[in-house]
Amino acid sequence: MAEVTNELMYELLKRFHQRFDKLDLSIGELKSEMQSMRGTLVSVQQDIHNIYGVLGRHETRLDRIENRLELRELAEAQSRFDPHP
Repeated sequence: MAEVTNELMYELLKRFHQRFDKLDLSIGELKSEMQSMRGTLVSVQQDIHNIYGVLGRHETRLDRIENRLELRELAEAQSRFDPHP
């Protein structure tokens, strides 16, 4: 079995230190990617919210148009029964 010396322990600790540095860099990259994904998701949510708002306004306008058409149809139907001078 190899003898454990201070030099061997020092080399092993240096390697661990290098690996932890690489690991820290990788974790930092992952964090920045997650932050960009979070930003993308927030913008997608805002876009969907805006789309729902536009759809709601269109639905309101269509309801008003339908109501006016129904009133017009009722007025036309009523005018057939009204005596004309």
